[in-house]
Amino acid sequence: MTFAALVMLVSCNPPTENTMSQAPIEEEPAEAEITYDTSDPATVIQAIEAAAGGWDNLWELKDVEFTYTYHQLADDKKDVSTERYLFDTEHSWAKYDSHQINVFPETPGEVIQCYDGKQKAEVMLDSEKLTDEQAIGTAQFLRKANYFWFVMNFKLDNPGSSYKSLGQEIVKGTTYDKVKVSYDSEITGKAQNDTFVLFVNPETKLVDRFLFSLPLWEIMEPVLLMEVEYSEVNGLMLPTKRRAYMPDEEGNYSEEPMLVQTTTDIKFNNGFTAEDFVL
Repeated sequence: MTFAALVMLVSCNPPTENTMSQAPIEEEPAEAEITYDTSDPATVIQAIEAAAGGWDNLWELKDVEFTYTYHQLADDKKDVSTERYLFDTEHSWAKYDSHQINVFPETPGEVIQCYDGKQKAEVMLDSEKLTDEQAIGTAQFLRKANYFWFVMNFKLDNPGSSYKSLGQEIVKGTTYDKVKVSYDSEITGKAQNDTFVLFVNPETKLVDRFLFSLPLWEIMEPVLLMEVEYSEVNGLMLPTKRRAYMPDEEGNYSEEPMLVQTTTDIKFNNGFTAEDFVL
């Protein structure tokens, strides 16, 4: 939050003793210093959020719109969508200009998906609202997943999360602090939850890379690798490029990623309302 200070100049001459009393100046409370202690991994998670800019600052921007490109390198196919989210309710909306991978890959036409932040997803193909359960299920998954990827560093301390320090690992000359993030199913209400192993850069406090599971694909252990690049937008450090890698049978990763996901043209505070996310 930005605070404005009001200063009143009452005289161009310094006051003399006994002719003017000066009211005590109230100092703004100092912000609490963020602790980064690898023996207490919860403090590392808090430091990540602070380095990203803080949830409160993101929330005050109200909403976001950006272009999201999901590029599959092996066959050069792409999903390209305009994404919109509301931060306070987690509404999610997307219009796909290209959908060659995850969304009706064999069907031409404009696709719009929306999600109410709770449980209801809707899909429209060429202005026709669909009732197909598989299409609606895909929309719900993508709307929730894409939103999470955007806000991940601000939401690692969601209810049900727990942390474990996994020591350090040197990758490409950088010594990373590793933290495992897992979730309690009784609190999240999900039978299966993703697991993350974060590689935290101790200099920037940002997650340069992480391993993750994907139960939906029956990948139960955190073996998928994501490398992350950040850009500063509106004072926030946002993940604007991610490269995903799949291990081979020996657990090794290729030099070239399987997927590249890019976020461009980020615009906050567009004035969206919940009504804008209903088809």
